Amino acid sequence: MKELKLETRVEVYAVGELDNIYRQLYEAAFEASKKAYAPYSKFHVGAAVLLENGEILSGNNQENAAYPSGLCAERTTLFYAGARYPDAAVQILAIAAMKDGERVDLITPCGACRQVMLETEQRYNKPMKVLLCGKEEAYLVPSATALLPFCFSKSDLI
Repeated sequence: MKELKLETRVEVYAVGELDNIYRQLYEAAFEASKKAYAPYSKFHVGAAVLLENGEILSGNNQENAAYPSGLCAERTTLFYAGARYPDAAVQILAIAAMKDGERVDLITPCGACRQVMLETEQRYNKPMKVLLCGKEEAYLVPSATALLPFCFSKSDLI
């Protein structure tokens, strides 16, 4: 038997320690979460991206009474960025959430969002940093690939 050990390095910052651009994305993600349409779960998620052209875009989760028809904030934002600026790579994706008007301590993407994040990263052939925003801390993951070990990608289709 062999053992395979997978590790991911995550940098943890107090919000006050964040560089200017990370702080902008942190705040933009929380601001976007306030506009989420989440009448069923009451879990408001926001996301913000920095594109390589300098644009910052944001989005949020959009629920639907037929639950599978809703969409998470991460996918809403990444699809919007891809539609609006198809040639601009995503450099950083920030994700934040609020419940009952209060900031949630930490949120991580669901499996479907991780798969879309991976595809976005591979589309541009550049790592996409992921900033997971909490109340007082932010967690910086070096790439979307780091969040999805043993991923399924386009190379599996060939």
